[in-house]
Amino acid sequence: MVEINIGSEEWLSQVQEEIVEPDIPIIDPHHHLWDDRGSTYLVEQLQNDTSSGHQVLKTVYMECGWAYREGGPKHLKVVGETEAVFEQAQKSKETGGAVISAIVSRADLRLGDEIVEVLEAHEEASRGLFRGIRHAGARAEYPEVLTIPGGAPKGLFQDEDFLKGMRALGRNDYTYDTWHYHYQNGEFAEMVKKVPDTKIVLDHFGTPLGVGPYADKREEIFQQWKLDINEISKSENVFMKIGGMAMPDNGFGWNNRDKPATSDEFVEAQRRYYLHAIDCFGPERCMMESNFPVDRMSLSYHVLYNGLKKIVADFSYDEKVQMFYKTAENIYKVD
Repeated sequence: MVEINIGSEEWLSQVQEEIVEPDIPIIDPHHHLWDDRGSTYLVEQLQNDTSSGHQVLKTVYMECGWAYREGGPKHLKVVGETEAVFEQAQKSKETGGAVISAIVSRADLRLGDEIVEVLEAHEEASRGLFRGIRHAGARAEYPEVLTIPGGAPKGLFQDEDFLKGMRALGRNDYTYDTWHYHYQNGEFAEMVKKVPDTKIVLDHFGTPLGVGPYADKREEIFQQWKLDINEISKSENVFMKIGGMAMPDNGFGWNNRDKPATSDEFVEAQRRYYLHAIDCFGPERCMMESNFPVDRMSLSYHVLYNGLKKIVADFSYDEKVQMFYKTAENIYKVD
């Protein structure tokens, strides 16, 4: 028997579903691109996914450490990613599929007020597509068990220079995104209170882990996660990306199977996370994300969005449009 690579088109194509509510307009506010990790995911592959049945009109690129400049000042090497994504965004306009309409880039916010030079460089490189910074706070306690171990320093969210950089984002009307783990949500909840004038986006629900030492603690983690999400939601400058929880590190195990997950399996496993987040934040502060191609390790794009739509089946059409399109449009100023 020939082994099928997890996440490949061949593997994903084993599960085909009729598209749920195909007319709902979608902005996918969180995807990556790369060609340097043993695989290629550029605009062609992105548009193959986004054109698989749902009405995905626009997307927001999220930094992932790709295509940094090899030379020049260290703090400006990150601008190479924005330059590369701008080229892909131009191609997305030419091919007739979903258009990459905004870019969230990387910068070291510990530069404090000096971050402005990096922001200006991103703005120039993006030709008007630059919207904000993700300086992820993810700090892995057990990096050896994680597929994507975050390497942020301990205490990042309390670092005074980091907080200066956060405030500089707010003054210059840029957003801040973070990706971190469930056990950091308490630190995050305290940090966001210190920067009320900066719009902040929490990616991937605050990443409840489910592998290694966390594998048999899902219920315990979920109960604390619920409390933390409720506390975070009290800061009105914070918005929630609901999605990105089909990563191998979330521990649902779909990446270890002969076939990917179906939308019904996805809904059964994750509905309660989505509904709790929406209950805390409200549709106007929630946006549905794909986190592709990372979540391709569990299920295909059209199956994922079927699952997302099934989870919010009981919401009104206007509330669905809010979560699938308008929140992202508002936060990232998508034209």
